[in-house]
Amino acid sequence: MTEFESDEDFRNLTPEIQAMMGVFALYWKLNEQFDLINTNPQLTKLESRMVLRLDQPRRMGVMAKLMMTVPSAVTAAADSLEARGFLNRTRDPEDRRAWLVQLTEAGWEHRRQMEQLAGQIFAASSGLTGDETKAFSELAGKIFDNIMRTGAPEGLKTCE
Repeated sequence: MTEFESDEDFRNLTPEIQAMMGVFALYWKLNEQFDLINTNPQLTKLESRMVLRLDQPRRMGVMAKLMMTVPSAVTAAADSLEARGFLNRTRDPEDRRAWLVQLTEAGWEHRRQMEQLAGQIFAASSGLTGDETKAFSELAGKIFDNIMRTGAPEGLKTCE
């Protein structure tokens, strides 16, 4: 047995430290595996995140906030995705000065493929069952909401 097959000392840590270490390990593993979900064609991480966040038409400024990046980065990603035929822009009927971005049929198909692969990668990386993933998702959502409400960390500052 290698030292990493079982870490009994880990179980002696406080629940909070175990949770932190588990989240760190999951982040590192998922970050390493992320490029596997956006093949054919290969997208940048920002483009991939944009496709995954476009579950409905959204304003460019809203996309920047959701993606926790600057509007110019969202514009560049949208330009690239539009050139590939994955999204289009239309004027927002509520404010004709603003643009909405939305997925095309090709974009929706790519998103479905990414979601399927992401689910497989998450299950393999986390080792969680479907029910455990649902419970983890609910807790992660609560954590995310709290962090966004109380102030995003410096590396995740949203644009205002």
